[in-house]
Amino acid sequence: MVTVGIIGAGRIGKVHTESICNYVRNAKIKMVADPFMSEETEKWLKGMGVANTSKDYHEILNDPEIDAVLICSSTNTHSNISLEAIAAGKHVFCEKPIDHDLAKIKEVVKALEGSSIKYQVGFNRRFDHNFAAVKKAVVDGKIGETHIIKVTSRDPEPPSAEYAAVSGGMFLDMTIHDFDMVRFLAGCDAEEIYVQSAVLVDPAIGEAGDVDTAVITIKMENGAIAVIDNSRRAAYGYDQRAEVFGSKGMAATSNDTASSVVLSTQDGVTGEKPLYFFLERYMQSFATEVGCFIDAIENDTDTPLGVVDGLKPVLMGIAAKKSVEEHRPVKLSEIQY
Repeated sequence: MVTVGIIGAGRIGKVHTESICNYVRNAKIKMVADPFMSEETEKWLKGMGVANTSKDYHEILNDPEIDAVLICSSTNTHSNISLEAIAAGKHVFCEKPIDHDLAKIKEVVKALEGSSIKYQVGFNRRFDHNFAAVKKAVVDGKIGETHIIKVTSRDPEPPSAEYAAVSGGMFLDMTIHDFDMVRFLAGCDAEEIYVQSAVLVDPAIGEAGDVDTAVITIKMENGAIAVIDNSRRAAYGYDQRAEVFGSKGMAATSNDTASSVVLSTQDGVTGEKPLYFFLERYMQSFATEVGCFIDAIENDTDTPLGVVDGLKPVLMGIAAKKSVEEHRPVKLSEIQY
């Protein structure tokens, strides 16, 4: 049994609390810490079976009984808390991204060199049943040589302009998951990125210096071409699809829905809309990814997504932003790390 502490009791911290308490058999939560811990959150945590709470995450890092920490705090704290946790000898699960600053990610990489610490980055979509099945078809050679990868990711509603201004921008906040998915499905890194983007959903997002709509083309190291299309608002719900086309065929996945019922009447043929947002769509994947992290600790094996897997999508996001700013394709080799 691995004893864990969770740093951050916001939305994603609660997701991981719920998934560990309900689905991860070989882990238990000893403490959850958050500087803004409220009585309401404390009550919810106690209802989940978490007895100990704190406003100081150092209580988790200093507790010798806690083997691992889940960093679910705000993005600007991820790298610093990672470094403190590594120094304290704790295994680390860090929500994406490790940081927006490459120099800070490099510090984490260096801190892990020669260490036995397990470090995993939270790109949960790799653990989704649909995307995992597409990946298996590729690995098993069912589609032959990969030629084209398509990823569609559209949110049901845009974030506030205030959030957009501090999130690092769409490419480092939203598309970062799709960059990781393209690497996952291709089985290799990107060589070059070109972006066409616009502000079509909310002018306030543009005024905040961000975009809300984009089509991204990526040349992969294995020769495949990847295409990502993003929108901050899909009127019909959370649109999450992927396709890999190859020399022998194609593997594709559609959206998850509440049911597979299709209603056919004289008025038309209709089906369910996609599940509303990421909590509904990806809840099981959050449990699965943490389960893999815990298994890596217990069995002394590599985590499925290490610190380098956390770095690569950030490099891609920075290249995408550069492509928008300079109106040209950007090679990943141009991004200094």
